[in-house]
Amino acid sequence: MCVVLRKIQWNKTKASGKKALIFSSKPLLKLLLSLIASGFLITPSHALLGKVGVVKSPENENQWTSIRNRLLATNIQFCLIEAENWKTAEDLRNVRTLFLPNVATITGQQAQALETWVTGGGNLIVSGPTGNLSESAVKDQLRALFGAYWGFSNSNPSTIKVEQTSQLPLVNPDSLSDTLIGGVVIPSAITAQPLAVWLTENKPPAVIVHDRTIFLGWRWGVSGVTSAAFDVTWLKTVLNRYGINEGNQLVAENSVDIPPCNLVDVNPPQQPFPILPPIYIPQSQEPQIETGPDPSIEIELSPDSYVPSSSPTLVSALQSGSLRDRRSQGFNYGLDRNSVAVISPQQAQTMTEELSKLIVRFESTLLAAQAYNQGISDNPYVTLHQSQEAVNQAKLSLQNFQRLLNQRQYDQARQLWLKARRNLWDHYPTNTSLAQAEVRAMWLDRGTIVKTRSEAELAVLFDRMAEAGINTVFMETINASYPIYPSRVAPEQNPLTKGWDPLKAAVKLAHERNMELHAWVWLFAAANQGHNEVLEQPKDYLGPVLSRHPDWGITDQDGNYFDKGPQFKKAFLDPANPRVQKYLLSLLDEIARNYDVDGIQFDYIRYPFQQPQNNQTFGYSKSSRYLFKEMTGVDPVEITPGHPLWNQWTGFRIRQIDSFVATASTHLKQINPELIISASVFPIERRDRLFRLQQNWEEWMEQEWVDMIVLMTYALDTGNLEERIKFAFDDSLPGSALVIPGLRLLKVPDPVTIDQLQFVRNMPISGFSLFAAENLTPSLQRLLSRIQTPNNPQPLPYRQPFQTALARYQALQQEWDFLANKEQLKIDKNSLKKIDNQGKQLEKALEQLAAGPSTNNLRIAQQSLRQFQRQFPNWMSNHKQVYSYQVQVWENRLVTLDKLLVYGESKIVNNPRIRP
Repeated sequence: MCVVLRKIQWNKTKASGKKALIFSSKPLLKLLLSLIASGFLITPSHALLGKVGVVKSPENENQWTSIRNRLLATNIQFCLIEAENWKTAEDLRNVRTLFLPNVATITGQQAQALETWVTGGGNLIVSGPTGNLSESAVKDQLRALFGAYWGFSNSNPSTIKVEQTSQLPLVNPDSLSDTLIGGVVIPSAITAQPLAVWLTENKPPAVIVHDRTIFLGWRWGVSGVTSAAFDVTWLKTVLNRYGINEGNQLVAENSVDIPPCNLVDVNPPQQPFPILPPIYIPQSQEPQIETGPDPSIEIELSPDSYVPSSSPTLVSALQSGSLRDRRSQGFNYGLDRNSVAVISPQQAQTMTEELSKLIVRFESTLLAAQAYNQGISDNPYVTLHQSQEAVNQAKLSLQNFQRLLNQRQYDQARQLWLKARRNLWDHYPTNTSLAQAEVRAMWLDRGTIVKTRSEAELAVLFDRMAEAGINTVFMETINASYPIYPSRVAPEQNPLTKGWDPLKAAVKLAHERNMELHAWVWLFAAANQGHNEVLEQPKDYLGPVLSRHPDWGITDQDGNYFDKGPQFKKAFLDPANPRVQKYLLSLLDEIARNYDVDGIQFDYIRYPFQQPQNNQTFGYSKSSRYLFKEMTGVDPVEITPGHPLWNQWTGFRIRQIDSFVATASTHLKQINPELIISASVFPIERRDRLFRLQQNWEEWMEQEWVDMIVLMTYALDTGNLEERIKFAFDDSLPGSALVIPGLRLLKVPDPVTIDQLQFVRNMPISGFSLFAAENLTPSLQRLLSRIQTPNNPQPLPYRQPFQTALARYQALQQEWDFLANKEQLKIDKNSLKKIDNQGKQLEKALEQLAAGPSTNNLRIAQQSLRQFQRQFPNWMSNHKQVYSYQVQVWENRLVTLDKLLVYGESKIVNNPRIRP
């Protein structure tokens, strides 16, 4: 077949003025032809400069006629890749840009091929729920690669609008706007940016760009979803961003179909991809600023993104900030009758489990709401009957879903499943109080503090948090060596807060609203490249402390201060240096003595992330090397993993962190015995954690150096939270400290946030912390204010563990009484009588303990609780046959009571004012 070469011109991007794609006309064309003739470039007769491949899969096969026609309407040459023939990066060797329209299932082998191919310079375009029916580990890997994922379908047709700050080369923005049923595309990486949004509440993303991927939030090419003109215009616009248009292709004349991408390869290239001139893609110049508590695994892509060698799933998740979203199984609305994709048994099981779990969580939340509202009248928010109807309908839909699957009516099954799930989200019981006696904390990040600029503006923020039911604020007080307050110890206050004292104002504002204020302090992380950008400092500026005392820092084996993270890097102080320890203790002393803070939270209480197997380790300061050599006779820079002294070197660094925690805690408690010491830590398996970052927080609990551990279990969805939160209720953990999870708010839909909160409340946990105040949107604030503002003040678990146990038990009784009064508690009369009698004894014991904390009253309460717990499964055996999840929830809450009593026991022993 004859090939006609069209003239290719230099283009300039509007954003930068830089030359983009990158052929001149005749001289370079001659050079290109000579390279082809000499064999340096591949010579397929269908060859394309920047060749575009499109994947045909079982999911889009029934849509293929429509997809094909719209592809051809772009007048840009495509080649075809059958999904079954795509297994390795070599299979993509002739493609520079790959389009995956609505390819819901991608195998692990294909995902790895994509990752290798993109690393080699490939560009991706994906649309619809691409990858959402893949295996869990594969979904994580794809979200790492795409930087986003299909979250959920919009309930109704919505209008798509291009962002004004879009990087798209727009000719006619109106042509990129339409009203259709699509889905919310949720960013899973900090560098992902919206190119277009849905004009619904909060304007969620409809199109996301991330590195070398563009994600379209609708099922492209499907008749009945949107017009062909809209699809064609969007695809041409996106391809143009990659430097591909009708004018820069070597287009095969007389082409009437889409040829296979590997149809005419004559000589396979030696390179993994064709050698082509680079395509300049302008990137956003807006700095990405770290805002999170150390370390937001998903919010902050930094050296703090831990990558354990034993967990490839976690590797992908942490490197990209991506996590699973169990809600994202399934397909969009708007499929026409000819667009039926088979639901495999594995997919059916996944969809069934997801909907089933959502139903039981919804039902448990509804019970809590109904029990709380017994006897309450004239509540304008209470529409619980609608929630009851929704859950009843969802149960029926789940049965019909199975029936439709058996009848192979896959399209109807899929749409029924989507509708049931959406209806549950829309009617989640959020119109009445659901809060328990619990820790409801929120991290108040530095960026939000800086924006307030005065006590009056800060008061508005504290009003919002108080209205949302927050009772504990972790205020970012020292970040990258900069205190937000005027310090006599630190060399420099944060330049963005000079002129006032936010910490002093925050303590006053918190206490006026019956909230606690805890100073959140970065300890060993002394410099942050992201913060340097904000302050217009050189990228590798070591911060106000290390720049004055370079010998206080730790380095890697090559002498580098900054770690090897993928984005903004940090430099760390040396935990083994006595001068560093003295300096940090002076800072903590200053805060505890000069401010009426209720607690101090240790952050970055560790070494930098390391990969010993790749010889990426830290800790090689003069002090550490001297001390270790004094102990062993060997300089630690001379040893590597596998050396007989390697474990001893790791243990040496672990002890430096442990020693500082012990010293700091003891010193602070001497200043103020009522001060609550907490630590923000990683929920990572202990052995890996000790070898990678030397953070031994179980020991801190065992030795009673901390009162509370806050696990950074940030997740985009409840399913992933369930997997990560297991550390919080590990029975082997010492009971002398409370353990609560951290929940992210950034890019998490409001109903999912509420669902995560209710999931936590159903676990043996006594609270949570939300990251962060920056992401407390007005819509989320309204929801939280309805479910977290009870009429009566509630005790704080870390302050009043016994009163908390009593309040939480009484809430349990409310639920049992509600069901018994409705004759919905499926237990026999004898068991009901025993629950009533022994429950009253337990309540009385808890009341006596709360009123008069003593070792004797504690012993009586513990005995009564454990006796109740032993018999509870027998009493509830019949009810469990029908409502197994709810019975498990009740058992979890009884375990929480036991943990509160154990925690309170340590407070009795350590408090001389409490009688034995």
